[in-house]
Amino acid sequence: MKKALFKVLVKINNTILPSLYKKDPNKLTTFQKALLGYRYWVLTNALD
Repeated sequence: MKKALFKVLVKINNTILPSLYKKDPNKLTTFQKALLGYRYWVLTNALD
């Protein structure tokens, strides 16, 4: 159940949220860093 929920969140993140992979992490704003951390947290929970 938990894993399925996170897989759905990953699909939503990929379609809605902006991609930040080409940007320098040191130049990201606070909001972009929080968004990147959220996407990482969801992805790692979906893969476990």
